[in-house]
Formats: sequence, C-alpha cells, structure tokens
Amino acid sequence: MCFSATASFTASAVLLGIGALTLRRVERPGDRALAAIPVLFAIQQALEGLVWLGLNGTLHGLLGPATQVYSLFSHVLWPIYVPLAVWLAEPPGPRRHGLFGFMVAGALVGGFLLYGMVVNPIVARPVGQHIDYDSPHFYIAMVLGLYLAATTVSQMLSSHHWIRWFGVLALISAVAAYVAYAQWFISVWCFFAALLSGVIHLHVRHRPGPSSGLGIPADPRWQRT
Repeated sequence: MCFSATASFTASAVLLGIGALTLRRVERPGDRALAAIPVLFAIQQALEGLVWLGLNGTLHGLLGPATQVYSLFSHVLWPIYVPLAVWLAEPPGPRRHGLFGFMVAGALVGGFLLYGMVVNPIVARPVGQHIDYDSPHFYIAMVLGLYLAATTVSQMLSSHHWIRWFGVLALISAVAAYVAYAQWFISVWCFFAALLSGVIHLHVRHRPGPSSGLGIPADPRWQRT
C-alpha cells in the first residue's frame, strides 16, 4: 500500500488469500486469467512493501530492482493483461469482437511505457508518507486515456455483471485517486484497484454451470447481455 511496508505486506497477504479462494472455485478455463488478478495484485503489493523497506534503508539494495518490477506490473502488465483476461472470459459474440480493440490499445500503451522505462528508469521517492514513482513519459493525456480504456472500460464491455462492476469501480477509483492524490497516483490507485479485485471472486462464485472449453459455454443460456 501507499502508506507503509506493513500495510503493503498486509494487503498482499489478504489478496493472496482471496486469490487462492478464487482460483480454487474456477470451473471454466476461460476464467482462470481473471481469477489470477488478485494473486497478481498480491505480488505487486508485496513488491511495494520491498520498495518501502528499500526507502527506509532496511533493504536498500532491493530498492532499485523492487521499483522496476513493481513498475512492470503497474505500467506494462495491467494494460495488456486485463483486456486479454476479459476477452478470454467472454463468450463468442460482438462483445468479444469489440474487446479486440482494447487489447490492441493495451498492447500499444504497455509497449510504449516499457520503452519509457528502459530509456528513463523509474525512480521511487518517499513524499508525504506516500511513494512517488517518478516515471516521465511523453503524451501523458493520451497514454493515460488509453491505459484507462484498456484496464477499466474494457471490463464494462463484458457480458458478465461482476466484471462490469469491477470496471466501473476501478474507473471511479482512478478518478478519485487522481483528484485527491495526483502526485502519488500510481501507488494510490494500484492499492484501490487491488482491493477492488476482490469483486472477481464474486464473478467466479456466482458463475452458473460448467464450461465446455476456453471461455465457451456448454449451455448458451448462461450468456448474458
């Protein structure tokens, strides 16, 4: 989390438990990528705990590596992974076709931000009891717009109720985090999004019937519009 190493590691442990329960309940192969999101957030929060330990001098040697791996999650993984996971869980139809555009947008913004990380490695600094990840890049408005489209709006296109809610709540939390904590937006929003990933457990828990394949239902009646 954005306040201390203890808070980050605690959030990581909680998310790991939620993620383990979610993965155990998955019946459809197409839901596995979505179900893994809380576990991935748990890893990311643990990495931020290591960043805190590096900043306070406890594990200073880990500060650089932990910052870069954390940033690979926040900058590169999520815009690529989220629309792909939503696409995998979506049954065949126009919504699934529409998600392809979000996958392309996510891949473009993730690749662009990865390039920026290579050219200008991200630096983590403690500012006002939060972590400020200094990540300079060009075209910030366009990049942020594509990032939010890939990570939040893509979920709103889903035919599944709880996935849509995750997208709506993630977008609301992004706006709130930017308004209230613009300087620490990356750290604060990642924490909010991590907590909200528990909604995915509700999606998996309330999914009716088994699937016959990768996100393709055995019974078409489970498809929801």
